[in-house]
Formats: sequence, C-alpha cells, structure tokens
Amino acid sequence: MTAPSSLPKRKLQWRKWALSAFMVVGLIWSAWITQAHMGMFFQNIGQFTVIFQEMAHVDWSYTYYTVDPMIQTLKMSIIGTLIGSALAFPYALLVSRNIVTNKVVVGIFRFILNIVRTIPDLMLAALFVAVVGIGPIAGIFALAIFTFGMVGKLFYEAIETIDPGPLEALRAAGAGRIEIIRFAVVPQIANYFISYVLYAFEINVRASTVLGYMGAGGIGIYLQQALSMFRYDRVGLIVLVIFAVVLVIDYISGKAREALL
Repeated sequence: MTAPSSLPKRKLQWRKWALSAFMVVGLIWSAWITQAHMGMFFQNIGQFTVIFQEMAHVDWSYTYYTVDPMIQTLKMSIIGTLIGSALAFPYALLVSRNIVTNKVVVGIFRFILNIVRTIPDLMLAALFVAVVGIGPIAGIFALAIFTFGMVGKLFYEAIETIDPGPLEALRAAGAGRIEIIRFAVVPQIANYFISYVLYAFEINVRASTVLGYMGAGGIGIYLQQALSMFRYDRVGLIVLVIFAVVLVIDYISGKAREALL
C-alpha cells in the first residue's frame, strides 16, 4: 500500500507577522503621543449622559426655524454636486489611458487630480469662507471641488474598464476622438455616471451639514449656534431633522443606483 499523501505545510509568512507587529506598535505609539486614554472617556461618561438627556428633551417649537436652513443645505448639495460632476466628466477623459495615449499628459492631469483629492472638505470650506465670506456660496464652492476630486477618480476608473472593442472598431473606421467618446465611451458608462453622481450627492448632503458648522451656510450654522449657547434641546431637534432628511435621501438614491446598476 502506498503511504497517504500529506498536504504540504505552508511556510510561516514572517512578513505578515512583522507587518502586523509594526501596526500594533504604531497604534500604541500613536495613542501614547496623542494621550488618547480610554480611561478619560469613561471618567467623563456622566457628562455625556447629562448632555444626551438634555438633547432628548427636544424643543419642537424650534422646528419652524430649521426648515429653511435644511432646504438651503439641500440646495448647496445639489448645486455643488452638479458643478463638480460636470467638471469631473471631461477631466476624467483626460486622465483615462484608453482615451488619451500620451503618458505625460495623463500623468500631469492625474497628479493635479490627486492634489485636489488630498484637500479635506473642511479645509476647503474654511478657505472659501475666508475668501467669499460666511454663506452658502462658500459651501457650494467647497462641495464642488470635493465632488470634482472624488467623482473624477471614479469616472476615469470606470472609463478604463470599458470594453475596448467599440473603441478599436471606431478608430479603425477613422472616427475622431469626439465620435469615439460619443458612440463608444458614453453608452458604456452612462449608468455608472448617474450612479456616481447620486452617490456623491448622498455624501454631500451629510458633508454640507458639517461645512455649515464652519460658516459655509446651511443648517450647520444653526447647529453651531445652538451648541455655542448650550441649547442642547435645539441641538437634538437639528440632529433629528438632519437624520430624517439624510435617511430619506440615502434610501431614494440607493434604490435609484440599484435600478441603474
């Protein structure tokens, strides 16, 4: 009888263990540098409970004053998303390797896009508040640039994964670049384009509330005022309004994206 064959033993992958140990050491070192002690959180848990109880006693009479700011927040999100997406689509064509074959041009435009993506939305809001002043205009500009960086990357990744067959057929037939984009690229990515725009709108609705806290318009300004006056009953109401609106928008947008994809 032949001896039963045994499965080969896997070698100890020391690199994974070394990387895991490095990450654990880095986590401990970061917590020590920033003095992030969990004990301090549990020591002040009573204060959190007091604030939460005050927020639970919602000032429903303040509801009327949250309608217009919430509508303004939605307008900021819609306009910022549309502007950023409209700029991102043609830019994504410039950074797609299957559309623009010049590696130098693609590299330069991708470098610019990466720089835009590294700027946090809060920094953008603070910058535009300093430039144009407090109000929704600063928020729209911040959301537009934030959307441009995020959606631009999603767009060009989608463009680079399309079927190259129609592109090659049109090139062989002597079609120009505009015709190739119109008849070979757009039909393949139209649904993805709409889906990414809706996804960006979901994120912008949530982000605009925080941007408003920086003075960039919307309901975030009212949230900042309520917190500064320690009116946690109004804070609780504003949080409920934001939660309800974001929940409805996420549901509608999610269903729309499921239907498209």
